[in-house]
Amino acid sequence: MSSNYPIMLRLEGKRVVVVGGGKVADRKISGLLGTGARLVVISPEATEELRGLFHAGKIEWVQRQFSNRDLQGAFMVFAATNDKVLNLSIKDSAEPHQLVMVVDDPEESDFHLPSVFHRGRLSIAVSTGGASPTLAKKIRGQLVRQFDVTYEDYLDFLFEKRKWIIKEVADTALKSRLLTAIASDEFLNSNDREGDFRRLYQELTF
Repeated sequence: MSSNYPIMLRLEGKRVVVVGGGKVADRKISGLLGTGARLVVISPEATEELRGLFHAGKIEWVQRQFSNRDLQGAFMVFAATNDKVLNLSIKDSAEPHQLVMVVDDPEESDFHLPSVFHRGRLSIAVSTGGASPTLAKKIRGQLVRQFDVTYEDYLDFLFEKRKWIIKEVADTALKSRLLTAIASDEFLNSNDREGDFRRLYQELTF
């Protein structure tokens, strides 16, 4: 069996079609809300949550049965109905360049979704290759406890300092030492990262 290739996609401005209006479709839409994608739900009915998102202007809801033309211009498609035959038909209707997930058939899908959590800039995804989403969620829960809210401010600090180091430090060896140092547990657990960084920089340059 060939292995999957993990990737983080930028979906801003891209059309993402979710066919289905039940709880599975609801979960897919929920995970897509922060991406900036143009989200379209195709279904005669929809959950209260999806209806609320539609009325809030966060998604488009086409309130009818699926038609092949619904896939025009779509970058990504979720076949998320409770009809296996229809889901496969949606997959068959897609163009070769369109990414399709058949929610009840991983083997027919172009991709699957890992279990993900975010801590500010930190994103961690766990996948079992479709073998056990339940286990993926369990592992995710363990990682959530390990990577607590401390990492949110810490990643912001690392982001800003990395930009500064790359821009201001010409010496390659010094640049490497600084980047390695700020990624240490000492800086993660520090109560004064800015002060610690200034002191470190002075120690290494004077």
